[in-house]
Amino acid sequence: MDYIISTLQNLADQTAFSTLYWGNYAMIALALFFLWLAIAKGFEPLLLVPISFGMLLSNMFPSIIEPGGLLHFFYMLDEWSILPSLIFLGVGAMTDFGPLIANPKSFLLGAAAQFGIYAAYFLAILMGFSGKEAAAISIIGGADGPTSIFLAGKLGMGGTLMGPIAVAAYCYMALVPVIQPPFMKLFTTEKERKIKMDQLRPVSKLEKILFPIIVTVVVVLILPTTAPLVGMLMLGNLFRECGVVKQLTETASNALMYIVVILLGTSVGATTTAQAFLTLDTLKIVALGVIAFIFGTSAGVLFGKLMCWATKGKVNPLIGSAGVSAVPMAARVSQKVGAEADPTNFLLMHAMGPNVAGVIGTAVAAGTFMAIFGVK
Repeated sequence: MDYIISTLQNLADQTAFSTLYWGNYAMIALALFFLWLAIAKGFEPLLLVPISFGMLLSNMFPSIIEPGGLLHFFYMLDEWSILPSLIFLGVGAMTDFGPLIANPKSFLLGAAAQFGIYAAYFLAILMGFSGKEAAAISIIGGADGPTSIFLAGKLGMGGTLMGPIAVAAYCYMALVPVIQPPFMKLFTTEKERKIKMDQLRPVSKLEKILFPIIVTVVVVLILPTTAPLVGMLMLGNLFRECGVVKQLTETASNALMYIVVILLGTSVGATTTAQAFLTLDTLKIVALGVIAFIFGTSAGVLFGKLMCWATKGKVNPLIGSAGVSAVPMAARVSQKVGAEADPTNFLLMHAMGPNVAGVIGTAVAAGTFMAIFGVK
């Protein structure tokens, strides 16, 4: 009888129930909520499904993210900036930079949308974070998960804030269709939302080949710290446009991209153990992230209104909101809000210009912070 009792006791001690506390159950409930959003509501399932499942695993079995655990090795690839850089390679291979080349003024809209990053930086300092912590947190405003992870790792936030920063950044990326439209409508009139823009000029193949090369040379010479992100983004796009490496383009934009999303998503989600996530700093990060995102969206729309006025009504201000880095989600939201005002309005390709510019702008912002703090 003693043997049976001892065996049953040992089995009970090995279950997760013996080590979990209320915080773990709260995080499990949050993970299930994110899974519901992804599966039932279709909110960026490619991001939310692996993130939320990683969250579920780590809160039932915390050792999976500790040194020696499976997801710890995935997480090290985040800290070493390998996965974020590979994500940029895939984004470049998947994205047509033609709209940005056809309308270089889109760079201004992409730059305006980065205002949220710098606003969040100063707000984070006022809230008690150090300069490096504030910089890592502020990149959430670009709605760019890979860049947030990249900068957090480079600034030494791997053991403290990277998990909350990465989860907040990816969640806000997934919630772009929910967060952006109210502010897009707040700062525009129905007349402005109905503006139809002229068709973009055709872009030659030579222009598309030269663009990633020129951008890499100019940006990396000025800010060498941007080389991993900007370099991989432009290399992926060069694969796409040069026309002689179709196998590399297909691999970077499909198989490799999806493999990296699985590794990155599950490892990011796994960092959200209750002990690490349920803190005051996490609440501050979540609040600063949404403030930064709102500021960035609003600044892009307001600058779009300025361009609308300067061009005498030729620019629809809605495309300014696509200046955040969530490609192509933010551009789709511009299209959706414009189509609500006028179903015959087609803004998607016009919005892709600021959207691509925003990706470059957020990488430049990250490189600027790295240069300020002397990080290479």
